Amino acid sequence: MSQQNAPERAGNIEKFRISSNFTDYAVDLSPGVVDFRYYEDVLSNNITATATCIETGYQEDGSSGAAPAQSTVDGLPIRGGERTDFVLEDGYGNKLELEEGIYVNRLRDVDAGTQQDLYFIDFASREFFANEQTRVVKRYEGNIGDNVEKILKDVLKVTTDIQVDKTAVAYNFIGNDRKPFYICTWLASKSIPEVSTEDGKTGIVATAGYLFFQTRDGYHFRSIDKIFQDKPKKKFIFTNTTNMPEGYDAKILKYDINSDIDLGKNLMMGMYNNRSIFFDPLSMDYSVVAFPEHSDSKVKDKRPGKKPVPGEKEYLEKIEKAGEKSVVELIPKEFRQSPTRFMSHVLDTGVMPSGTTSQEQLDNWKNDKEKPSYDARNTLVQSIMRYNQLFTVKTEITIAGDFSIKAGDVIQCDFSELKGTEQGDSVNTESKGLYMVASVCHKITPREVFSSLSLVRDSFGGNK
Repeated sequence: MSQQNAPERAGNIEKFRISSNFTDYAVDLSPGVVDFRYYEDVLSNNITATATCIETGYQEDGSSGAAPAQSTVDGLPIRGGERTDFVLEDGYGNKLELEEGIYVNRLRDVDAGTQQDLYFIDFASREFFANEQTRVVKRYEGNIGDNVEKILKDVLKVTTDIQVDKTAVAYNFIGNDRKPFYICTWLASKSIPEVSTEDGKTGIVATAGYLFFQTRDGYHFRSIDKIFQDKPKKKFIFTNTTNMPEGYDAKILKYDINSDIDLGKNLMMGMYNNRSIFFDPLSMDYSVVAFPEHSDSKVKDKRPGKKPVPGEKEYLEKIEKAGEKSVVELIPKEFRQSPTRFMSHVLDTGVMPSGTTSQEQLDNWKNDKEKPSYDARNTLVQSIMRYNQLFTVKTEITIAGDFSIKAGDVIQCDFSELKGTEQGDSVNTESKGLYMVASVCHKITPREVFSSLSLVRDSFGGNK
């Protein structure tokens, strides 16, 4: 890995151009930008940005001479929905480019000063506005991941890249005039990744739970398990030494490890043990699913056959191989023996079997009554637990601006062991290890550029 002790230069706003909705005019705001922040988040369906600008007077982009007395806000004018193109560069030479991909969402807090006016502009992606204007109405059947891609391309008209981790389950549904973002997020909780087994075949050996989010590269429909299998993009360290140890990409300037522990809240959320009751309106029957399912459990799932969704044993084995200690494993057994959250659900296995006609759907249902491709009960119960555990270990770090970092990236962080009030030479084994970038804020001003990262994971300790 390259040694990046500190960037050789400050960042640069190469381009910041807003085009008028009413004329062919455009204005370059880069000279007046005093603070620009760009955001990505794995829990957000769209990218956002905000700029703090000083009024320099309206002047058509590329024109010469004195600027008109009219302000930029009124001269262009800026009324919302204006296409914005910007190119930013960090101190390492990494560029953050969004051309024809982001639009003015809000103009706010216009403060009239004695010398210059200060105003704030909020931006959002094109898909943010398209989502408010479109609805999913068609019936979809088959693989969930394939249908998510169809919705993004056919309904939202997404032209950027779409990354979908292949799902192992089929699920039939009707859009029912719901928004595309809602549908994709809803399908994420029903998805299980398809992965290759040791014998080279594909099957379900991972846990339920997907994330649906946008980065500057496009849209991502990704399995939480598969994200953590990605190779770390960067390796950072926090140390007070002058020279950065070999093998790291950059120093962590500051960090804040969230050490808050609320056992009572976790118990109420059913993080360690929960139970769901499912009512099937077709058979007028119910079943009870516990997760994790203990051998001494008095209430058993009434379903016959093999469960395709792995349970606690498989999950803990995966964590153990990684040299980590799961959140569940560290809780005293007495607090996770009994379910602490009971949930009731109407069993959702999808609307009708596959087929274009009623008779075809009926025939398919008769031939496949057990529907082994989708385990609605265990999938939902496990995804709830997976989402809750993901944000158990949270860390905030600030590094010198690095625009190559995106939401959903996996990075490795090492933190020095505290010895009294001093930083020691050894690495803290509890906080070290792999983290997922849950959110990122890239901040650039005329004098400095920083990246603030929110990191999460569901285990303590890293590879020994």
